Amino acid sequence: MSRARSYQNTWQTASANEETNGSGCFAFILPPFSVLLIGALLALFAFRTPDSPINMQTAAPETVRLSPIFTPEVQFWSASITRWAAASNLDPNLVAVIMQIESCGNPFATSRAGAMGLFQVMPYHFFITDDPYAPDTNAARGLNYLQRSLTASNNDVRLALAGYNGGISVISRGEWEWPAETIRYAYWGSGMYSDAISGATESSRLDEWLAAGGASLCTQAREKLGIN
Repeated sequence: MSRARSYQNTWQTASANEETNGSGCFAFILPPFSVLLIGALLALFAFRTPDSPINMQTAAPETVRLSPIFTPEVQFWSASITRWAAASNLDPNLVAVIMQIESCGNPFATSRAGAMGLFQVMPYHFFITDDPYAPDTNAARGLNYLQRSLTASNNDVRLALAGYNGGISVISRGEWEWPAETIRYAYWGSGMYSDAISGATESSRLDEWLAAGGASLCTQAREKLGIN
């Protein structure tokens, strides 16, 4: 969520290293005009036209079936996801998208930044009496932030996902100012959600996320949940 990214995701760590190692090198050895030209080309690639706006589905959460696109580790929590979604007036499929990307259903996931649990909630969102790893508590705090992000984005799911990852303030900023991680998060999450609500039985966007490092997160979740 807000500055509560799941740094266990290998795609985030690898991408961050690539960006850090590559940027200074080009800037140092190339003339200024070349730097600007290459920067412009990279920007065109990175900030491709975003997916069309998708609004959160408004059907009563308890009547919505969880899409089969999500991995078995997330499906493990299907009954709880439906219950949490109903309590927060959210679409269960959107709740599942957040869980998929943040922890892949591992209730004990902990990021290097200190984010905790199924929804990777930062410590300052909890009360002193909370158990951050208790699924019900973690869901309540994480989904409260998702609600706030949806409100700030006028229910635009892609923007709300960006707000959940990068902080609600990014919603009102130009997307060229978003961190690369937030761009990826919104891209993967909005694609998964679009596939989920379309009635699809599989998701190419989810497959992209798994191939980019999400699979390792799911392996950890599978071990914690005892899923063969």
